[in-house]
Amino acid sequence: MRSRLLRLNGHVLPAKSFAMRKKFFCDEDKGYFVLGQEREGVGPNPMDPSTMVEMLKGNMMNMIPMIVVGGWINWTFSGFLTTRIPFPLTLRFKPMLQRGIELVSLDAAWVSSASWYFLNVFGLRSIYTLVLGEENAADTSKMVEDQMAAGPVGPQQVPKQAFKAEWEALQTCQQKFELNPKKI
Repeated sequence: MRSRLLRLNGHVLPAKSFAMRKKFFCDEDKGYFVLGQEREGVGPNPMDPSTMVEMLKGNMMNMIPMIVVGGWINWTFSGFLTTRIPFPLTLRFKPMLQRGIELVSLDAAWVSSASWYFLNVFGLRSIYTLVLGEENAADTSKMVEDQMAAGPVGPQQVPKQAFKAEWEALQTCQQKFELNPKKI
């Protein structure tokens, strides 16, 4: 992308600046494209069945303890109120916050134990990151973001071919400075 931008907008750079950038990309010994051709290919295909099985195993390993702990809390503390939210809420929040408690006259700001568990599980992701570090097993959001960023799965692009094509395009690019420094 940077090389393409250099080719398209190189006419606004002085010759020396353009040559330095071109050398960064196309140098025979340590140019970006030369080193890039030596890199490994792209990561594993997320639609590969073996990769999908591994992801399913990882998700199940995270989900089973959550189900066990959630079931235990729901069985042990069923019908208990654990906390009160310090601000007023409308009655539409009652089904979400008072799971397992069927009192019509109860204020919506009270939270049942099962709802408190789910609020903590899904709301403490930043605390997990702070305590356990960036790459922790409790945070599955990064894996989901990586899958979404991958976009639609199609043929895997080989970086070596892309780098070689861009190297050839930049090598053949002729630069002519079009700005007059006296007028600027």
